[in-house]
Amino acid sequence: MGLVVQKYGGSSVADAEGIKRVARRIVDTKKNGHQVVVVVSAMGDTTDELIDLAEQVSPIPAGREFDMLLTAGERISMALLAMAIKNLGHEAQSFTGSQAGVITDSVHNKARIIDVTPGRIRTALDEGNIAIVAGFQGVSQDKKDITTLGRGGSDTTAVALAAALDAEVCEIYTDVDGVFTADPRVVKKARKMDWIAFEDMLELASSGSKVLLHRCVEYARRYNIPIHVRSSFSGLPGTWVSNERPQGLPPQVALRLAPHIASQGDRPVEQAIISGVSHDTSEAKITVVGVPDKPGEAATIFRAVADAEINIDMIVQNVSAAATALTDISFTLPKAEGHKAMEALTRAQSVIGFDSLRYDDQIGKISLVGAGMKTNPGVTATFFEALSNAGVNIELISTSEIRISVVTRADDVNPAVQAVHSAFGLDSDSDEAVVYGGTGR
Repeated sequence: MGLVVQKYGGSSVADAEGIKRVARRIVDTKKNGHQVVVVVSAMGDTTDELIDLAEQVSPIPAGREFDMLLTAGERISMALLAMAIKNLGHEAQSFTGSQAGVITDSVHNKARIIDVTPGRIRTALDEGNIAIVAGFQGVSQDKKDITTLGRGGSDTTAVALAAALDAEVCEIYTDVDGVFTADPRVVKKARKMDWIAFEDMLELASSGSKVLLHRCVEYARRYNIPIHVRSSFSGLPGTWVSNERPQGLPPQVALRLAPHIASQGDRPVEQAIISGVSHDTSEAKITVVGVPDKPGEAATIFRAVADAEINIDMIVQNVSAAATALTDISFTLPKAEGHKAMEALTRAQSVIGFDSLRYDDQIGKISLVGAGMKTNPGVTATFFEALSNAGVNIELISTSEIRISVVTRADDVNPAVQAVHSAFGLDSDSDEAVVYGGTGR
């Protein structure tokens, strides 16, 4: 038996009963002969409550102190879980991110992992203990300050530890039974996948699917760490995320849809295999109006945004007007960084020479993800027909070999997801998907 890393989200450890239930599951894994490392998130909505409290004290909290505050939630969870495990007769030791050797850069609130040196974790395991690690946090390499990895960072902590410890698998426990073809809170008939490839999961995660953080999937793909997404509220098998479908799963892959090699009727030999529909309402749109249509202007715009350490998602540039030789450039970015981007662009206005800026945070993104989409023109037609039939207007469009994304009004997101999901035959014929806990905050 090898080493297993398990991660439990906030809904799994939301209260004392949840913590005791998780402790029993961990002890059962230990009894099965595995060495166990556990990564925990803060209890329930603790992180959101701490954020609300900070905003009441200061409208713009200092990054360093903000990180010091937010990491308190995970420290509470790890200590209580260690106590619960000890009460079941097994030894457990809790560690903060810095004690576990999670080394990051110095960017507060969204630090990136540089290295993991889990010496103390290995010692604890060698002594027969269960190691409990506070997720979402680390320590900066230069200043030794406490840092946080951004929302959902506990997933990344778990995969990083799994890679550093050469674990057999990283189990991500949440409040749903696995990865679904859409958010089961929005699409009640969403199907659970048995397996999904890293590439498809990465597209779903980066397009808004909240079950796994995209940085976590990137890390797992880089170090080839299989992820098993499961519910801590049931004993059902979950969804495997890996390069290859693990042995022993049902022969149907991913979504149990039509195989990519068809052999009957008039169906085409090669068909697109749709992995799922994701959505994201956490982005905003900025339009730079009246940009001179000449080389270098777009570069100057996006350099100003990059220097403010802001990630950009979708970009669209209009055809310039013949009379004025001016164009508009629109792009999407995280809503939380919208005002910072507006300030950066305003400072650069005299250099760029644009007319004005427009900011819109009432948008949503819907994405269709699957293999073989580029070579199947019917996929694009079906996608846009479904949106049209649902009365959804499209503002931006972006495509890749395995993804089509559009931006719509935020109010149109749920009906758009439901329409696209049904149009591609993804609705399950069985019972509705179960969401066991969590508030969705």
